[in-house]
Amino acid sequence: MPTERDKMLAGAMYDPLDAELVALRRRARDLTHFLNASRDADTELRAKWVAELIGVVGEGAYIEPPFHCDYGLHITLGRKVYFNFGCVILDVTPVTIGDNVMFAPGVHIYAATHPIDAKERNSGFEYGRPVTIGSDVWVGGGSIVCPGVTIGAGTVIGAGSVVTKDIPAGVVAAGNPCRVIREIAVT
Repeated sequence: MPTERDKMLAGAMYDPLDAELVALRRRARDLTHFLNASRDADTELRAKWVAELIGVVGEGAYIEPPFHCDYGLHITLGRKVYFNFGCVILDVTPVTIGDNVMFAPGVHIYAATHPIDAKERNSGFEYGRPVTIGSDVWVGGGSIVCPGVTIGAGTVIGAGSVVTKDIPAGVVAAGNPCRVIREIAVT
């Protein structure tokens, strides 16, 4: 019989009030509290808390506090990923980020979602869709990446964008909803 966490990670409807999930979120809150209270001089401690919080952390990945996430365990960061101040990841399903990705301040990544139907939504159950961001991507400040979205490698997402659908590799995309503005010459 699958656990609520198994259902959650599979993208099926699950109960977020399940005791295991509540404990895992509490763990993430405790670790982000320590991370967010750290100072620049605490780089070794900061790296320790990030390594404990995030499922997979590539070499040179760096998170500026404050940072918030649901679980942290379902996040995979490639090499040299950089999160600027105030980023949020709701990682109820896998959130996979490639190498050399930069997030400007206030970027939110939402793998979590709720049913459209009010009766289903009022049940308290929810679900998620994985988010994948390719290598060499830059996501501009205040952007929101919605559940189930893939952003292709080498793409730039303009500040304030709401990414509701997949964005291909090698483009500049912006807006609400986010759309391709132009292609980028690959070097």
